[in-house]
Amino acid sequence: MKRSLTLAAALAAPVAIFGAGIAHAEEIASVNTNFRFTGSDRVTVEAYDDPLVEGVTCYVSLARTGGVKGTLGIAEDPTEASIACRQVAPIKIAQPLKQKTDVFSAGMSFIFKTLHVVRVVDTKRNTLVYLTYSDRIATGSAKNSVTAVPMPEGTTIPMK
Repeated sequence: MKRSLTLAAALAAPVAIFGAGIAHAEEIASVNTNFRFTGSDRVTVEAYDDPLVEGVTCYVSLARTGGVKGTLGIAEDPTEASIACRQVAPIKIAQPLKQKTDVFSAGMSFIFKTLHVVRVVDTKRNTLVYLTYSDRIATGSAKNSVTAVPMPEGTTIPMK
């Protein structure tokens, strides 16, 4: 199931944004973690393709709050998240990459909390490193997850 979110939807639901464009998240699966009559809490696994690195997909697991607030999109999701990025096809890099850049972000509350995924280029090891963490307007979280995608032999990461 693919979804695109507009600005209006961004105010009412979790958002995923790649750079300046709109991201397409594909929910791979979800499992219920806490039953509620009005909608269970769950953990979802979503796939996001890196917009500048064709052939790399990041799988992000996120805790999602259920209940009435979760259904309306106004609940604050827990900070827990995990990431695993993998080469899923031949790698093609569309343009030179910055050493560090936000690849995408996802809203974890109505306005105040955001999950970030940052791509870091490790030029010495010719590897793309992806880091996920969350922040809040007032406070962030030290909870984070990291994964790496080494480039195939003969592929060099072009840098800005």
